[in-house]
Amino acid sequence: MLSCKELVAHSSEYIDGQMKLRRRLSVRMHLAMCVNCRRFIKQLRLSQAVLRRLPRGQSAELDELAAKLAEVHRQQH
Repeated sequence: MLSCKELVAHSSEYIDGQMKLRRRLSVRMHLAMCVNCRRFIKQLRLSQAVLRRLPRGQSAELDELAAKLAEVHRQQH
């Protein structure tokens, strides 16, 4: 059976539908038994969906926003 580490390594292929049948079945079997990897894949899909909705050409503004959010997070913890 696929390990969590292997699932993470191949998660992009799985999400993008670029995985061969045998590997895809291994991933699905692992996901059926591993709640943490199901959460990981769900978060990956959510992140991908959010990124697709962002307007193009605003990477500098997004980088600045990410830096500000990281700073706020550091100050809170």
